[in-house]
Amino acid sequence: MTEGEDKPTGDPAATGPELTDAPDSERQLEDEDKKENGDSRAAVPPQSAAPGGAEEEVAFVHPEGGWGWVVMVASMWCNGSVFGIQNAFGILFLSLLREFGSEHDEDLRFRTAWVGSLSMGMIFFCSPIVSIFTDILGCRITAVGGAAVGLVGLLASSFVTSLGPMYFTYGIVFACGCSFSYQPSLVILGHYFKKRLGLVNGIVTAGSSLFTITLPFVLSILLEKVGLQNTMRFLCLLMFVLMLAGFTYKPLIPVKPSNTRTGRFPPMRQIFNVNIWKSLGYRIWAFGIPAALYGYFVPYVHLMKHVEERFGKDVNKEVLLMCIGITSGVGRLIFGRVADYVPGVKKVYLQVVSFFVIGLMSMMIPLCNIFGGLIAVCLLMGLFDGCFICIMAPIAFELVGPTDVSQAIGFMLGLMSVPMTVGPPIAGFLRDRLGNYDVAFYLAGIPPIIGGSMLCLIPWVEARRKRREKEAALNKEMDVSQKMLEHDKPQGDEKRTSGESVV
Repeated sequence: MTEGEDKPTGDPAATGPELTDAPDSERQLEDEDKKENGDSRAAVPPQSAAPGGAEEEVAFVHPEGGWGWVVMVASMWCNGSVFGIQNAFGILFLSLLREFGSEHDEDLRFRTAWVGSLSMGMIFFCSPIVSIFTDILGCRITAVGGAAVGLVGLLASSFVTSLGPMYFTYGIVFACGCSFSYQPSLVILGHYFKKRLGLVNGIVTAGSSLFTITLPFVLSILLEKVGLQNTMRFLCLLMFVLMLAGFTYKPLIPVKPSNTRTGRFPPMRQIFNVNIWKSLGYRIWAFGIPAALYGYFVPYVHLMKHVEERFGKDVNKEVLLMCIGITSGVGRLIFGRVADYVPGVKKVYLQVVSFFVIGLMSMMIPLCNIFGGLIAVCLLMGLFDGCFICIMAPIAFELVGPTDVSQAIGFMLGLMSVPMTVGPPIAGFLRDRLGNYDVAFYLAGIPPIIGGSMLCLIPWVEARRKRREKEAALNKEMDVSQKMLEHDKPQGDEKRTSGESVV
C-alpha cells in the first residue's frame, strides 16, 4: 500500500490548510521578490472575508495606462489650479491693499499677508483629516466635495467688502476645499500606475509649475481690466473645472473589509490607521522630511528682499522666481522618470540628494556677489525642488503599500505645515536683529542637510525588515513541514499495527 493510499480521503489533515502552507510561503517569498524588482502587482484584501474567517490576498494588477491617463490629466489640473492660485497670492496681495486701504499702510500689509499665510497653512494642516475622509468616502467623493467647498469660499471672497471676512472665506473655507481636493489627486494615481508612478507624479506635480509661471501674467491683466472681484470670479472657473475633474477618480484597488456588525460605521482602527506608524521606515520619513523643511522655504520667502538689499531695487529680481519655477517643472519631469528605475525604497536617496543640494544652495546665496551667480544658484535650487516634490507619493506607496497610503500622505503633509509656518518667521527675526539675511541663509541650509541625513537610514531599515520577514516565512515553512511529518508518522504506524492484528 502506498503512502497516498494510507491516508483516508475524508481526513481533514489530508486536505486541510497544512498541506498548502508551504507552497503559500514560497509564493509569498516570490511575491516579495517581484515587488522589490518593480512588479506592478499589489496584494490587497478582498471585499469580503472567507467563510472560515481567514482573509486571502488577491493580486491586483495596475493598468499602467488606459483611463489612468485621464486621471493623470485631472490630477495635473488639480495641482495646477490649487497651488497656482496659492502661489499667485502675491499678485492679489497688492490689489487687496488698494481695495481695503493703502499699500503703504504697514499694519494693513501685515494683516493682509496673514490671509495668504493662513490659506497655505490650512491646506497642509487639514491633510490628516482629509486622509480619513478619503479612506471612508473614497477619492472621488472627497475630491468633488472639496472642490465644491473651495468654489463656494472663493466665490464668497469676491463679494467681501472688508478684510476681516477674508480670513474665513479665503483663509479657511477656500483653503480647506483645496486641501480636500488636492490629496485624493495623489492617492488615486496609485490605483492606475506602479511602474510609471514616478513619471506620472512628475507630470502631475509639474502642473503647479506651469500654472505658477503663467497665472500671474493672466491675473495681472485681469486685475487691470476687470478689477479684483471679477478676477476672483474668474478663478472660480478653475475650481469648477476642478470639481468636474474629481468625477474621473474611479477607484480600482478594493478597500479594506470592515469588521463592524451593523455595517454603518467603520471601526476606529480604520478611521485612525495606526498600521502606518508600525513601520520604522515610515516614522523616520515622517519626521525627517519636516525636520528638513525648517530651512527649506526660507529662500522662497526672503530671497526677493535679500536681492533688493544686496543689488538694489532696480534689479530684475522676478527673473529668479521664474528660474526656480521653470527648473522645478523640468526637475519634476526628469526625476519622476528616473525614480521609476530606482527600485523600492531606494527612491529616498533622490530626496537625500535634493536636500543636500538645496541646503548647500541656501548657504551659497549670501556668497553670491554678482547677480549671475544668484541665477545659477536658483536654477539648481529649482531643479532639485522638483525632484523632492515629485517622488513624495511614490515613496509613500513603497513604505506603507497602496491600501494605507492615504493617511500616510495625509499625516506627512500635516507635519509639514509646522516647519512651513515657523521657519520663515525665524529667518525674518534674525534679519531684524542682525541687519541682513546672511546668517539666516547660512542657518537655513543646516536643517535640509540634517533631515536628508536622517532619510539615509530608511533603505537600511527596510532591508532589515524584509530580511526578518523572509526568515520568519522560512521558519514557518520548516515548522509546517515538521508538523506534517509528525502527523504522518503515527498514522502510518497505526495502519501497520491494525493490519498485523487482522492477519
